[in-house]
Amino acid sequence: MWPQGAAFVALPLLGPTLVWLLTHHWMSGWCDSPRKLPWCPSHRVLLLVWTAIYSITGYASYLVWKDLGGGFGRPLALPLGLYAVQLAISWTVLILLFTAHTPGLALLHLLLLFGLVVSTALIWHPINKLASLLLLPYLAWLTVVSSITYRLWRDSLCPEHQPQPTWEKSD
Repeated sequence: MWPQGAAFVALPLLGPTLVWLLTHHWMSGWCDSPRKLPWCPSHRVLLLVWTAIYSITGYASYLVWKDLGGGFGRPLALPLGLYAVQLAISWTVLILLFTAHTPGLALLHLLLLFGLVVSTALIWHPINKLASLLLLPYLAWLTVVSSITYRLWRDSLCPEHQPQPTWEKSD
């Protein structure tokens, strides 16, 4: 497995690492405001989960690459090409959320990404069933991120849907 497996696991981490290096000073306010979502994880949890997801999908892509004989020939074009596209879209989502602060556009990309991950899982299944199953946590995480992004987008468009701060009476 070494060094090819390590490269496949590390490659997906390049995008979030660069996003974090360029935007970490803006990320501390993620979901922190009077309208904070009660189920929105902190930015540190978001980054930890993304890191785990990217590592798992990287390992899954290695399994597909290995089962198709390695190298970069024609049989790998569709399975790994689709994975590369989904990885680029995933990195774009991080930029749209954390740097551009455009939840509407990020939500559209997340919906596209969800379809790409499902397509990737279906294409990978005949090649390596484990690789296909390793994409399931990614789909679950995309569901969570999509719901957070939808809420951020809705709140940015419709201020009346934003929860109002409650003032506690002091005795």
